Amino acid sequence: MTVTSQRVFNFTAGEQGPWQIQSTTNVAGSPLPGASRLEVTANRRERTQSVPAWRLQGITSNDRYVTRAEKIALATRQPELGRSSATCAALIALRKQPAWWQLTQDERRAILEEQSNHIAIGMRYLPTIARRLYHCRDLADAQPFDFITWFEFAPQDTNAFDELLTALRRSVEWHFVEREVDIRMVQVDTI
Repeated sequence: MTVTSQRVFNFTAGEQGPWQIQSTTNVAGSPLPGASRLEVTANRRERTQSVPAWRLQGITSNDRYVTRAEKIALATRQPELGRSSATCAALIALRKQPAWWQLTQDERRAILEEQSNHIAIGMRYLPTIARRLYHCRDLADAQPFDFITWFEFAPQDTNAFDELLTALRRSVEWHFVEREVDIRMVQVDTI
């Protein structure tokens, strides 16, 4: 598979980067090694960490599982990443059970939205919480997760973010999660 480089993102944890890791919670499955900082880089650029604790890679892709109306609503409300007020971030890395991938696309859509209200739940928190989904299964390199979701929000919206995650984790869809790591960060001056 040929992927244009501006769609590939690296998440490199170690001792460098503008995001200071405040906590790492292993929600399900095996944890990631500890690290103090995280750097997110676009493209296939070489990592700057001399010895990274871990590195994940994801790719932005076409919207999946959304209807045209949902896609328009999301595009209208979804803020850009990098807002100056959004100094808090979370990286949620997920791997679904093989049973999830054995379902057809329409069966996954039914679980995702008709049963779990995943998109509707997320819409309630826009534009307060910005997010971008990265697909890992689409990459040729073996990745330990299927998805990485990057969230950014202002410090005063941390409780809203926790509410969002609680609602999503209570859904039918989350019964298919085999591995989940929740990493919380704050942006720091790297000068």
